[in-house]
Amino acid sequence: MKNNDVIRVGVAEASVIIRSGVVYTLKHLPNLRILPVALASPDALNDCLRTQAPHILFVNPAFGGFFDVGRFKNDALGKGVRVVALVSSFTDSALLNKYDDSVSIFDDPDVISQKISRLQHIEPEEEDDSSESLSQREKEIVICVVKGMTNKEMAGKLFLSIHTVITHRRNISRKLQIHSAAGLTIYAIVNKLVELSDVKGL
Repeated sequence: MKNNDVIRVGVAEASVIIRSGVVYTLKHLPNLRILPVALASPDALNDCLRTQAPHILFVNPAFGGFFDVGRFKNDALGKGVRVVALVSSFTDSALLNKYDDSVSIFDDPDVISQKISRLQHIEPEEEDDSSESLSQREKEIVICVVKGMTNKEMAGKLFLSIHTVITHRRNISRKLQIHSAAGLTIYAIVNKLVELSDVKGL
């Protein structure tokens, strides 16, 4: 599978808050085209499997009372679907071993994106040999810096932890050898990441 292919991901979760949050996060993952399908009940899951089975199923292990992952994988409708445990509370690790992978509601989008890519055998995009090549996420961080956002504001906007934002900023400084917001602003304008009107204070 390639990065630009659409990946259908079912989200089988009874809680509307968790289900909606996961669907929203999947829609906004960087570098992946995800088509999430919200599944509120076992009947909805069966209907989905009969019409257009997802490539990946995120499912709460307690979905429908108890989700029997072994039985699901042996069922004709479930064959070929990668099953990921959607963990929102304490879950026995022995139970999780039966799944292809697991995600927690506390995982940040980059972790979820990496797990989906691994499950779908998507190779990471080849990096330019130039030390100045920035990933899409790093470019988003640069744009936020240029707009005068704090680390906390960036974390909220991009659905990352503050620690992840700081790590990205450190990597950007190392790659570009630019250590100031003014320098990043010039870089962003020259490389057409922002318009002059986007720059705070101009």
